[in-house]
Amino acid sequence: MKDLTIAGVQALPCSVPLKQAVTQGLGQVTKRDTVIVKVTTTDGLTGYGESYNGRAPLAIAQTVNTTLRDLFTGMDAVATTEIWARFESRVLANHGTCAACVCAMSGIDMALWDIKGKALGLPLYRLLGGSARPVPGYAGGFALGYAAPAAVAEEALAQVALGYRAVKLRLGDTLHRDSERTRVLRAAVGSDVALLADANCRYSVDDVRAMLPVLTDARAGWLEEPFPPYADRSWRAAAVAAATALPLAAGENCYTRYDFQRLIDAGSVSVLQPDLSRCGGVTEALRIAALASAAGLPVCTHGCHTGLNFAASVHFLASIDNGLYFEADGSTDNPLRTVACSASYELAADGTVSPLEDPGLGVQLDEDFIRAHPVTEGPAWH
Repeated sequence: MKDLTIAGVQALPCSVPLKQAVTQGLGQVTKRDTVIVKVTTTDGLTGYGESYNGRAPLAIAQTVNTTLRDLFTGMDAVATTEIWARFESRVLANHGTCAACVCAMSGIDMALWDIKGKALGLPLYRLLGGSARPVPGYAGGFALGYAAPAAVAEEALAQVALGYRAVKLRLGDTLHRDSERTRVLRAAVGSDVALLADANCRYSVDDVRAMLPVLTDARAGWLEEPFPPYADRSWRAAAVAAATALPLAAGENCYTRYDFQRLIDAGSVSVLQPDLSRCGGVTEALRIAALASAAGLPVCTHGCHTGLNFAASVHFLASIDNGLYFEADGSTDNPLRTVACSASYELAADGTVSPLEDPGLGVQLDEDFIRAHPVTEGPAWH
């Protein structure tokens, strides 16, 4: 029996420049920042995970390399429930669900599940009780942003040609331009392709009311994040306005099951979207999915930057009873997925993805590439 005691925990923050800037509701993005987490055991097994950068990758890396490393070193790497309980009692109990701590924990937890799968020789989805069933994917990520309507339509048609049966349009520009892009995109992709919409927290309640006729006429599948997750009054008002016309989706900016429980209790959101690199990792995502299942709500993952997150998300969705969509990477330029990692998913002709079969996450990480791209100071979004 291998000695799976945690011997090392290390964060590897990195940045990669983008060849072509993309403009969305958050601004113009010129690079990708992320934090790779590496966990090693006494017997030399290595697991990798991804922590969301939280606009502060150095702070998250330091949290991994100090507080959480000291907290978990010497524990059993496969005891993910016990490790998470220690994190909750020693960190969350004093600091609340603050972004940096939970993002840091998310990467560690993902790496621990990678180790667990490698130790047992099983892919993650089998550890979670899932099956190799296909999961519908949609083209998301840094795609379909603020460009001319014809250019957005051309980009979407290229994604449909790859096999996607659903695409996500970015809103939050002016209402006129949002409306125009929505109409042109629906006309371009036709009625057989699902159209989803994401406002990146840039709308007011009046904006939602103004866009409802446009989005319902375009048969949008949902309106994602019109407001920040803490804007409770806006969510309630928008939910009333959209009650019979359009589902509201949110969750990528929520941390731990406690944030998601409040979202469910408010009754304003119809689709939950945890990100495994910021909600608390695989362990916490499973709890969130159970809460959603009990409430009769579907779960879709929010995509992050590297193939580690994408692979973990497919495993997770193939293992729960209420998975709806996998947010695939529709970006034309993402070396953290295409160069730093082996393939994390393959899109089938019917627009679905299936979990990888190699042990753990099933992804091989090029650590040399990550180390050759240390994190650069300055904001990724302008």
